[in-house]
Amino acid sequence: MRKHPARRRVVPPPYRQRLAALRAEIAKRELDGYLILSRMDQYWLTGFTGEDGLVLVTRRNVVLLTDGRFDEAADLQAPFAQKVLRKQRTPEVNAAIIRRYRPGRLGFDPAQMSLADYEALKKHVRPTRLVPVAGTVPAMRVCKDDGEVKATRRAIEVAQEAFERVRRWIRPGRTEREVAARLEYEMRNLGAQGASFPSIVAFGRNSSLPHYEPGDVRLKKGDWILVDWGARVGWYGSDLTRMIWPARPPRRMVEINQVVREAHDKAIAAARPGMTCHELDRVAREHIASRGYGPQFNHALGHGLGLDVHEGPRVGKDTQTVLQPGMIVTIEPGVYLPGVGGVRIEDDVLITKNGCKVLTSLPIAQP
Repeated sequence: MRKHPARRRVVPPPYRQRLAALRAEIAKRELDGYLILSRMDQYWLTGFTGEDGLVLVTRRNVVLLTDGRFDEAADLQAPFAQKVLRKQRTPEVNAAIIRRYRPGRLGFDPAQMSLADYEALKKHVRPTRLVPVAGTVPAMRVCKDDGEVKATRRAIEVAQEAFERVRRWIRPGRTEREVAARLEYEMRNLGAQGASFPSIVAFGRNSSLPHYEPGDVRLKKGDWILVDWGARVGWYGSDLTRMIWPARPPRRMVEINQVVREAHDKAIAAARPGMTCHELDRVAREHIASRGYGPQFNHALGHGLGLDVHEGPRVGKDTQTVLQPGMIVTIEPGVYLPGVGGVRIEDDVLITKNGCKVLTSLPIAQP
């Protein structure tokens, strides 16, 4: 293991504020440190992007454990952290490094560590005691700062422009898989790191499957298309869903599209700080139920969006989380009729002091 030479460790914003918030939580819970294993949590706290990393935050130190592949990247991305290069990625090696800082009570997120790794680390890190504290950093990431909102806007812009390019390229004979691949190609051409999740492209009846995987089905004249996609730019993601309609879609599809569009618009009009995610979900759910399609809306209204495409808060019927300014959430009601087809319309919105602001601007097509 090689430790980086001593240097002046000036922590720049926004990492200074984020580390201060984590240290306040460490003190509140009477911990001596906190172990961060999630790659996106590590990036949010330090700027380090390497896929092999572990960050130890104590009341005085920020320690970045990684390996030689990320030696230079650690210096460039997180110069304020105490870099330790490890030759082996094992609980024994990690424990030896942690013991140097003598934390008595060390917090960690149990969702980020396997039971096997926990048992091994617990054994080798003694006398340090591991204390499970779930969701500490993810909870801090829920409300976005101005830089994060700007990054999300850029991810949305890229996704929207890519969609417009692909929409003009689609024609009968193209397969769902080809359309999904073309979307990622265009997003990368426009500056994205890639898709923020595997794109959903569903032709005709396949649109009744909410999380459909694109196949080799070819587009026929008269087919409608459901596209659910997003771009990742600067590590932040976007998430949109749009319908593409033929000249004369079936009457039933026109009807459910109208129901979904009304539920979508009502939810956006209602979204505001102080209401619970359950209350917002209910706005859309009750409208869809009033039109006779309640059982066919079989997922949550939305979810938080940021470094992870699905993060807190979950905007669902059993979620009591209170919406706060700075949260970015999706609004995506849907109705799915097996054997017939489905409709979903999705936009990304920022909760503001007085309501919400729709960050997406792609027109919603009407059949």
